[in-house]
Amino acid sequence: MKLEDETTVKTTTKSLRIVEFLHEHNGAGITEIATQLELSKSTVYKHLRTLEQERYVYKGDGDVYYVGLRFLSLGVGARRRRRIYETAKPEIQRLAEESGEMANLLVEEHGRGIFLYRADSSRAVNLDTHAGREVYLHTTAMGKAILACLPERRVNEIIDRHGLPEMTEHTITDRELLFEDLDTIAEQGWAVDREERLKGLCCVATAITDPDDTPLGAISVSGPRSRLKDGKLVDELPELILNIKNVIELNVAYE
Repeated sequence: MKLEDETTVKTTTKSLRIVEFLHEHNGAGITEIATQLELSKSTVYKHLRTLEQERYVYKGDGDVYYVGLRFLSLGVGARRRRRIYETAKPEIQRLAEESGEMANLLVEEHGRGIFLYRADSSRAVNLDTHAGREVYLHTTAMGKAILACLPERRVNEIIDRHGLPEMTEHTITDRELLFEDLDTIAEQGWAVDREERLKGLCCVATAITDPDDTPLGAISVSGPRSRLKDGKLVDELPELILNIKNVIELNVAYE
């Protein structure tokens, strides 16, 4: 549900679509890109040549183009500019150690959730929550914790823009039901995700806010359903995660 804007530059949009395609497909040739994005081969070639000259893509064997490492420098810089990153990082590591599971830090940008940092315990499962991974906010405990801190108007804007896609049979796809869940989250201070984004995965999360109650991001503990049954998911982990939240918010307030 991307919004059309008369002020956007279509040439730039095409270049970015090509870069995203290369990223999502781990490299591609001109013909494949042109076919999938419904562009002419000459157009794709010109965009790739420009991106290659600026070192944003490179051509490998077999005339296959890949995303270049220049994006890595930009991404690292963007992450460091999020003040919550450096402040929360050591506490995320502690959260993973004390919970015995995976701990994550997520922020909201343009109505999507973006993972900034992840810490694994020795028992953590291997997931797709690497730095930079984007998710729909309504599908994760962290995303819902952030939504619960936002004004209703802003939440509706996010839903209108991105919809409520179904990731699993447990995903909340009804606006009214989502707002009911957000009311509960706002009241208790933490959120749960019972296989709402990934089958077999459960999470508990809480939002991190600044002294003005503006959400800076959210932290979570994630693990397999077999280990995070309700006794641990709603009785034990919320207390741990709220204690970590308190430490991070104090550090944010006085840094």
